[in-house]
Amino acid sequence: MPEKIDPAALTPETLAKLLSATAKKLITTNQVLEIAEDGNLLAMDGTINLVKFTAFLFGEKYRD
Repeated sequence: MPEKIDPAALTPETLAKLLSATAKKLITTNQVLEIAEDGNLLAMDGTINLVKFTAFLFGEKYRD
């Protein structure tokens, strides 16, 4: 994992590692990519904005 992390431009691999460490369970890169693709969250350079990713998950959880 890189020393400095830009939450506005995380690689799917870095985001998966961060989420796994936080959740204390394995979150795979493929899971992150699937969510990012469902939410149209992948930037042109293949990175993901953590705030947008989290907001998308929150919206999915509380969708009627």
